[in-house]
Amino acid sequence: MLALPARESLMHRFYRPGLPVLICLWGLLTLNTSAADEPLQVPIGYLAFIPHTGPILSNVIPEPTDAGLRGAQLAIVDSNSTGRFLKHRYSLISASADSSGALLEQASVQHDQGVRLFVVNAPVDTLRQLSLAMPDSLLFNAGSPDDSLRSTSCLHNVLHTLPSRAMLADALAQFLAVRRWKRWLLIVGQTPEDQAYASALRRAAKRFGHTIVAEKTFSFDNDQRRSAQADLPLFTQTAEYDVVLVADERGDFGEYVPYQTWYPRPVAGTQGLTPTGWHKTVETYGAAQLQKRFEAVAGRWMNDRDFAAWMAVRSIASAVTRLRGTDAMQIRELELGDNLPLDGFKGSKLSYRSWNGQLRQPIPVVQPRALVTTSPQDGFLHPGTELDSLGYDKPEVTCNF
Repeated sequence: MLALPARESLMHRFYRPGLPVLICLWGLLTLNTSAADEPLQVPIGYLAFIPHTGPILSNVIPEPTDAGLRGAQLAIVDSNSTGRFLKHRYSLISASADSSGALLEQASVQHDQGVRLFVVNAPVDTLRQLSLAMPDSLLFNAGSPDDSLRSTSCLHNVLHTLPSRAMLADALAQFLAVRRWKRWLLIVGQTPEDQAYASALRRAAKRFGHTIVAEKTFSFDNDQRRSAQADLPLFTQTAEYDVVLVADERGDFGEYVPYQTWYPRPVAGTQGLTPTGWHKTVETYGAAQLQKRFEAVAGRWMNDRDFAAWMAVRSIASAVTRLRGTDAMQIRELELGDNLPLDGFKGSKLSYRSWNGQLRQPIPVVQPRALVTTSPQDGFLHPGTELDSLGYDKPEVTCNF
C-alpha cells in the first residue's frame, strides 16, 4: 500500500494531459536506466613510508624514491581500461610520510573519506599500526618482507603481495641445491634487516640440506670502494666453501664482495645472484609488455616493490569484477579462496595462501643484467602446489590467520 503513492509521484513527473501513456512510461524507464548507469567507484589508498636509513657505503646507484607508487598507478590505468566496460571506475589516493605517526594521520583522513582498500609500502611496525587502526579495511602489504607477519604474528586484514624473506631464501637455496653448491660462507651485516635475511638463509640451508661452514659479521666501517681489495680476501679466508651468501639489504658492503673472496667462488643473496619478486630481465609470459608499459609511465625499470603494488591493485580489481562490489571483507574472503586465479605474468596462475595471506608466486633468481633461473626448481615437489615449496607452508605457521 505504501508503494502506490511513490509510483504515482514518479508517473506524475512525466505525465502531462494529452501525452500518450507510452511516452510517460519511456520517461520512467529512462530515469531507472540512468541510475543503473552510475559507475561503481573503487577508491584505493596508497600509503608509503620509507624511513631514512642514513648514509650507506655503496651509494653509487640510488634506489628510486617512488618505488611502489608507480606500479600502483600503472595498475589503476590497467584496471580502468577493462573496468570501463563494466562501469567500474578505479582511483588511487596516494599519501606519503617520513614518520609512522604522520602516515597514520594520512591513513585516517583517507579512511574518513570512505576508503577501505589500501596498498601499503611501509616497514613491519608501521604496517602493524595501520592494521590495528583500520580493522574494517583490507591492506595489501607491498613493502615489508618480514617473516613473522607470515608465520607467528599474522594480521587478519593484511594480504602480502611482496615475497617474504623466507620465500626469497628458499628460491635461492633450491637453485644452489640443483647446482650442488652445498657449502656456504655466510656474511651478515649489522642492521636488524640483515639479521632477518640471514635468519631466512639459515632456515633455507637446513630445509634444503646445505651446510654453513662459517658465518661472519661484517663490521668494517671504512669505505669499501677503496679498501675491498685489501680487506675482503682475508676476511673471507676460512674453511673451503662453494658459494658466499651475503645478507646486506641496505647495500653497505655486499656490492664489493664479488671477485674479492679468498676462494674464487660465486656470491649470492642480497648481492650477486639475487632472488627477487621482480626484475627488468623477466620477459616471458607477456612480462615484456608489462615492462614496456611501466617504463613508458615511470621512465625507469620496474622493481619488486612496483610489481607488488601493481599486483595488489590488480588483485582488488579482479575481486571487484567478480563481486560487483567493494566490501573489504568480502574481497578478503574471495582472495583467500580457490576461485580467483590471478595473472601476474610469471607463467602460472597466482593465488593467496589461506593460512597467512601470502601471494603464491614464482621467484626470479637474477644477476644484475640477466635472468638466471626461476624457482621453484624442477624436482622440488609439494602435495598441493610446487609454489608452496617457497616460504612458510601451512604446518609451519602458528598464527591464527
